[in-house]
Amino acid sequence: MAMSERDVIDFLALERELRAAVESERTHQRENEAKLRAVGQRVASYREFRDLVLSCHLKPLEKKDKDGVPRKQPWNPVAPSNK
Repeated sequence: MAMSERDVIDFLALERELRAAVESERTHQRENEAKLRAVGQRVASYREFRDLVLSCHLKPLEKKDKDGVPRKQPWNPVAPSNK
């Protein structure tokens, strides 16, 4: 019995498709939870609601992320240095 190309399973493509589907589901869940929180907070306008949903992927900084760490890039790299 001869196997055609249609009978061969491309496991790498299948894995990529699965990872994309899982990430899509995570994004959907995260955005839906943000929408429910925004409705519960009774936001004042649609713009505020939209901003909350669009920023739902952001995580707050921890104290170790802010304090005592030297900056790798200045705030305004175009401005002349005062050094």
